[in-house]
Amino acid sequence: MKEQDSNLKFLKAKNKVEKLKRFYTHLGVYFVINTIITVVKVMSNMNMGETFYQAFYDFSTLATWLVWGIAIALHAFSVFGLPLILGEDWEERKIEKYMNDELQKD
Repeated sequence: MKEQDSNLKFLKAKNKVEKLKRFYTHLGVYFVINTIITVVKVMSNMNMGETFYQAFYDFSTLATWLVWGIAIALHAFSVFGLPLILGEDWEERKIEKYMNDELQKD
């Protein structure tokens, strides 16, 4: 039984690390891609006669940061905020509940 608990704890820890890794990868891609998009749009707008200030603060330049930023915020909430609200062991409680429900059906 102790080995099973150890394996369960390892799997839970591995799952948390994978979630964190996916979030940090998402965050890194967000910054790299949005920086490239912003540089391209600013340079394009400046070639059309706008000043740097006008090109940089154009809504279409900042829209990708905003929209994708909302997705990043939701992802961050699912990784960091949800466990705070539901508790650290909510997954374990739900799995146990569903397993008990299935056992009672049989």
